[in-house]
Amino acid sequence: MIRKEAEESRSLRIERYNADFAIIGGGMSGVCAAITAARQGLKVVLVQDRPVLGGNASSEVRLWILGATSHMGNNNRWSREGGIIDELLVENTYRNPEGNPVILDMILLDKVKQESNITLLLNTAVYEVNKIKADQIDSIKAFCSQNATEYIISAPLFCDASGDGIAGFLSGAAFRMGAELADEFNEPMAPDASYGELLGHSLYFYTKDMGKPVQFTAPAFAIDVQKEIPRYKSFNAKEHGCKLWWVEHGGRMDTVHDTEQIKWELWKVIYGVWDYIKNSGNFPEAENYTLEWVGTIPGKRESRRFEGDYILSQSDLIAQKLHSDGVAYGGWSIDLHPADGVFSDRSPCNQWHSKGIFQIPYRCLYSRNIKNLFLAGRIISVSHVAFGGTRVMATCAYVAQAAAVAAALCLKYKKLPAELYQENYLPLLQKELIKTGQYIPGVSWEDKEDLLQYAGLRSSSNLEFKGFSRQNCIFKILSTAAAQLLPLQAGKFPSFSVLLRADIPTTLAVELRVSNKTGGFTPDTTLAVKHIELQAGEQEVNISFDISTDKEQYVFICFLINSKVQLAYSDQRITGMLSVFNGVNKAVSNNGKQLAPDGSGVESFEFWCPQRRPEGQNIALQFKQAIHTFAVGHIRNGTDRPTVQPNAWVADPSDPAPAIELAWEQTRFINRIDLVFDTDTDHAMESVLMTHPETVMPFCVRDYHIEDGDGKVIYQKTGNYHTRNEIIFDTPLQTKKLKVILTHPSVHVPASLFSLRCYSPNQF
Repeated sequence: MIRKEAEESRSLRIERYNADFAIIGGGMSGVCAAITAARQGLKVVLVQDRPVLGGNASSEVRLWILGATSHMGNNNRWSREGGIIDELLVENTYRNPEGNPVILDMILLDKVKQESNITLLLNTAVYEVNKIKADQIDSIKAFCSQNATEYIISAPLFCDASGDGIAGFLSGAAFRMGAELADEFNEPMAPDASYGELLGHSLYFYTKDMGKPVQFTAPAFAIDVQKEIPRYKSFNAKEHGCKLWWVEHGGRMDTVHDTEQIKWELWKVIYGVWDYIKNSGNFPEAENYTLEWVGTIPGKRESRRFEGDYILSQSDLIAQKLHSDGVAYGGWSIDLHPADGVFSDRSPCNQWHSKGIFQIPYRCLYSRNIKNLFLAGRIISVSHVAFGGTRVMATCAYVAQAAAVAAALCLKYKKLPAELYQENYLPLLQKELIKTGQYIPGVSWEDKEDLLQYAGLRSSSNLEFKGFSRQNCIFKILSTAAAQLLPLQAGKFPSFSVLLRADIPTTLAVELRVSNKTGGFTPDTTLAVKHIELQAGEQEVNISFDISTDKEQYVFICFLINSKVQLAYSDQRITGMLSVFNGVNKAVSNNGKQLAPDGSGVESFEFWCPQRRPEGQNIALQFKQAIHTFAVGHIRNGTDRPTVQPNAWVADPSDPAPAIELAWEQTRFINRIDLVFDTDTDHAMESVLMTHPETVMPFCVRDYHIEDGDGKVIYQKTGNYHTRNEIIFDTPLQTKKLKVILTHPSVHVPASLFSLRCYSPNQF
């Protein structure tokens, strides 16, 4: 029994933590920053003001995680973000292909709790910042409502990933809120007053079929959406969750301090929507539906943006500018919304895509005036217009990973965040990021610590690509223009054949296109055109473009629309090979072609996008000469995804035991081996609501083992589904040789590998 006498006042219980790195905010950005930093050896305290992790991706909000892949609806091929966010999305797809947000909560909690270097404080809100001096934070204070405990967290470095920037705000960090005038950064897309300066909040609901009629009586506060929502006819009984992202409000309000009021206004809309669907008589199909879940906190898009030493703006995104301190990338469209949201009669969004992914520089990831404060997530240093492209969760998480690795270097070399840039530590930061799985466009790999760079290298076979198998071909009507992406070295374009069926005699247009931008995937330059005369029936057609290319690049063999023609496709899938289509994807304002308004500062171009599996088969082309783009030497270059080439070793499909052998002239001590497999970075792994056709990407090697120079098995893996496999040996290996033996993923997919890296103990 506890009994206390009356006292004048009492104090809360206080717990103190001394950390290397304190992270405020447990959304996807905070989670990825915390796991990254913990694996870098930092002691991390992660402070989250909600009962679960994930922020807008959690079961409390239920928005899908997206980034540069943009629902596979733009020209950003192989652009899914790497590192921890990739690990989490691959894990979620494996364990939760149905997109259950509660399971995603579990996965995030599980991943964080597996890291012994992370102290997780849930239901804990930061409310005070204490500083050593005007420009440096000493500690933060936070309160947990569930255990009535106050926490004082001290650290040399802090990272604000809280969405609203609570630590940055309290510390006095310079910030912006709302849209800049067009002339500040020369941004033609800057909105005027009628459009509004802020994006609002959204609140979602889920429905369920009960198998019997269900009645619904609306609350008194519900609005009549037929009178108050201009787009009320867009509501239907089938859509729920984040497909109703456009039910948005609050852009004319203070999106920090008015959040509770905005939530109430959204509740009025949500219950009014359901009243309309259930009781208007327009949706008889909803008779058996009930409301299974309604959000209790809104998903917030925009509030404060903090100033770093560089402010990213529209031209950085559209021109895809390269920066010496590039550490991450984005690829979502510049996606701005009218401030009046669901109450506006305007289009619910204004999306304009760039021709590829854009770099995000390190100078955007720390406060310009609070010297030990990193910025992560949607609060980084960008203009309002650029924010339209950087604000999505996978991009935010990718940025956070970069901040975490930077924090580790700051502590190692006793530097403040800005000093890493000022004193030329950026090449080291970029190298360390690439080692963690962070692809940075325009940044080449150079790692002298990787022992593979000094090894002799050979493989049991290399794929000499002469075309796709035509066994059990699938014929599809050319109702949409289709193209095969083909990686080529410089030189004469190889002749090829294609299998076609024509309903009647007709002419088929075939074009050879490339991207005007090196490494781009927008086929905006036509090199050659052929008009093929077809007879009725099935026929093999030989095509030869009399042309040479002057550099290694992907080319597009385009078959233009002809509804009288069927094109043959193959079930064979190969790393770095892809078919694309000039179709429509309304989810990302893709109508087959982007027609930019005059003076918008945005380019007009066509969209050529892949189809989701089980569709998206390769066009069954066959070539007269073999295409040599899959040699084993590619695993040295450190680029773990296709760019201008596949950057992968691919084995011959007939090789019964695909293997790579490493040999050194002298004995090497090895305690770590990193392998990078193909988990299809072109596939957008939406985390909730949408389902996925498989739990393991078809290109991923499931089973492999490693032998030493004596043929002894030193490591074996079965059932792999992850991109990166990091193998740590408690006792370093002493060997002159290693051999990695892989199993083909399936009869339709040959084994492949992006990278194999080896490190000795004295490097860590």
